[in-house]
Formats: sequence, C-alpha cells, structure tokens
Amino acid sequence: MGDGDLNIDPWSSTQSTDYSRIIDQFGLSSLTNLTLPNPSHLHRRGIVFAHRDLDLVLQAQKTGDNFGVLTGLMPSGRMHLGHSMVIEQVKWFQNLGGDVTIAVADLESQATRGVSLAKGREIALHEYVANYAALGLNPDLTSVYFQSTRADVQRLGFQLGRRTNLSEFESIYGFKGDTNLAHVQAPMVQVGDILHPQTEEYGGLRPIVVPVGVDQDPHLRLTRGIAAKSNWFNIKNNNGPGILIGLSIQDDNAEIFGQQANGRIDKSKVSAIFAQVVERLTELGFSDINSNPKQGTIIVPSATKTDTTKIRLKLLQLERKLGGMGLLAPSSTYHHFAVGLTGEKMSSSKPKTTIFLDDDISTVTKKIRKAFSGGQSTIEEHRRLGGNPDIDVAYQYLMYFFEQDDAYLAELNAGYRSGKILAGEMKQICIDQATQWIENHHELRSQTEHLVSNFLAPDSK
Repeated sequence: MGDGDLNIDPWSSTQSTDYSRIIDQFGLSSLTNLTLPNPSHLHRRGIVFAHRDLDLVLQAQKTGDNFGVLTGLMPSGRMHLGHSMVIEQVKWFQNLGGDVTIAVADLESQATRGVSLAKGREIALHEYVANYAALGLNPDLTSVYFQSTRADVQRLGFQLGRRTNLSEFESIYGFKGDTNLAHVQAPMVQVGDILHPQTEEYGGLRPIVVPVGVDQDPHLRLTRGIAAKSNWFNIKNNNGPGILIGLSIQDDNAEIFGQQANGRIDKSKVSAIFAQVVERLTELGFSDINSNPKQGTIIVPSATKTDTTKIRLKLLQLERKLGGMGLLAPSSTYHHFAVGLTGEKMSSSKPKTTIFLDDDISTVTKKIRKAFSGGQSTIEEHRRLGGNPDIDVAYQYLMYFFEQDDAYLAELNAGYRSGKILAGEMKQICIDQATQWIENHHELRSQTEHLVSNFLAPDSK
C-alpha cells in the first residue's frame, strides 16, 4: 500500500471521509449513474453514495426475479441512530421485493469483545431485533440467525479459506504479526455470512446486496475476490466483440474438466462440458456461439456487457449441477458515516457521541443542546457570516434521520448559511424533530416487541 493510499479498517474508531478518493482508490461506482426506484431520503441526499454491482439487484427487481439483502449486527452494545440508517436501507430493499437475512455476529463478539453467547443473544433480541420491528422490517420477509447456531456459515467460511492467504489479509486489512487471531478468523466467518444466503438451503442462487458503511468494504472486497476465485467458468469481455468464456481448472474440478492424473486430457469430457455450456447459452437466445474446446474458449460475439449477468448466472447453475459451489460475488452499497454529537465518529462505546434508540426525551434534548455546532461564536458574527451546516451536528441529524421533506431541509440549509437561522434555533428545530421521532419509535416498539420471535430463523429460535 502506497504512502498516499487510504487505509479502510472495519475496527478503527477513526475513518477517512474523503469519499471521492475512496471511490477512486477502492474501485467503487458512484450511485449517481443508476436510476433507483422510489429512492429514499438517504439516496436523494447522496448519503448512500456508492455501490458495487447494484445494477444486478436492480435488474432482478425490474424483471421480478428473486434477490436478497444481507446485513449483520454486533451484539455488544446499545442500538443507536447510526445503526438505524442501515435498517432504513434494508427496509428499502425489502419494500422493493428483496428477502432479508440478518446475521448476529455472536461468535465474533465473544472472540473479540468478550461477550458471552448468552449475553450476546439477549442484546441481539432486546437491543436490536426489537428495534428492527419498530423501524418497520417485515418479519415474514426477514430471517435473523446467530453465527453460533448456523454451522453452514462456519463450514462455508472454512471451505473457502483455501482461496485466500495471510498476505491477502495483510493487504486488505493491514494485519501484522501481532494481530489477534480472532481478528484473522472473523473475516472468514463473515465470508460465510455473506455468501451462504445464495446456497440452496437458504434461498438459492440470486443476487445478494449488502448495505454497509464504507469502513466495512474490506469484508466485501475479500468476499468478492474469494467468490470469483471459486468459480469454475471465467467470463470476461472478448478482445473483439462479445463475451469470452473459459474454464478455470482447479483441484476440485480437474477430473470433471478432463484433466487426468497422468497429465493427459480426456477430450471427450472437455467436449461434454463445452456442449453443456453451449446448451445453456442457446437457452438464453444466443445463436452465434463459437465453441472451441481445443483452445479452451467459447466466444459469443453478439453478447453485450449487459448480458454478462444472465450468462454468469446460467454458468453458476451449471457449476452447481457439476458439483461446484456456484457462488455469485455479492453486491454492496455504501453510505457516509453519520457524525457523532461531539463531531467525532458515532460509537456505542462513547455515549456522548450518539443518541440511543432507548434514550428518554430529556436525555435526547440535553445531548442535542450540547452537540457540536457550525455556528459562529457570537450572534452578531453569525448574522454577518452565517453558519456551516456541513459540520453542524443538529442540521446533519435532520438531514440523516429526522427530516423527510427535501424542500424544507434546503430552506434550513440556506437560512443557516445566510445567518437568518441561528445555531440555537437549528438545535431547537432538531430537538423538536428528534423528540417526535424518538417518541414515535418508543410507541412503535411497545406495539411490535411481541413480534421479535417471528424474525428468528428456525435454527435460532
């Protein structure tokens, strides 16, 4: 990693907010290039700002095909407003037709934070799932499971461990010789978390999207790379027109693909594999298929970049039929960090930095009154110079959480910049909106808390 490169760390308390640079360095795609159906305020305001392969999910939604959403929770503290931002995105995908899987990282919490499995379960259900119900997730389309009770996740992570190595972990996470091994093991369990919803036991092959803060991108990069390395068929743009397909010879498919122990090639097996690929391409409507088993390639000249996904899914289905895992690299979306009340990163371990969903109205009011301000030091200066809503926590919380009306938010922004709205007035507007939001949430929680068990997967009840 070069000296000028950013280091994104899932466990750090400080992170870069240079989002344009993050997009460039880590190969993300801007969300502005996609047309979203019924975008939420998080999308409209650029808070959800980037993605990887979200177009796969949007295409599935458009055509009525299945797609899923995966998120997780760390059962080690209280749920705060920053956590609710992820659930708002999950709910948006759910409203578009996606099924939702939620992983409770109780194994990681036990290993890295010393939280017992029993305590982790209590925190997950009371502090998180109860709030998810109040925030509007549909229990009929949501499945919450615990890492400790889903052996398939652990097994999948273990099986895929041979697709990576410590050098890659050092490159992605910055691990050193003194890194706790629990931190080394945790990412592979998360690989299992992210990929297992597309196995046959948990919903089948379909696009899965993971909405995260950009600090979690290392997990997505690791998982996408491992999924791609496990695939039996390589699909890429041809040097000329169309798509080029080749075989990825691996230990677990060498015999199936005609590679004999003595080094010779069983041409009949190779031809049979190519015939099955051609059959599936024909099913997709392609007729200009140039199959060349001798060279080990198939070219589809008329296939475009937009055809790649349906070709990939067809060949992943074939891979599964042949005995492979057939894993599709996950999609992901990325949101800005919500600033803490003190101006630093929002954190459950620092109560003064955030509003918790179970805070009472008095506590919420006191926290916002003490929040970091973008106003000037005196009223006279503020009237003359104006304030900065970009760093004003009260305004930021209205933008991220409490105010749904874009036009009114724009009025507040302009009024604050011009000095018409004072810092104290902005805080009072935020207090009014926040207390209404919190009161409504508390009422909804009391009405929906009985639904918690309905969210649990059969292996986690």
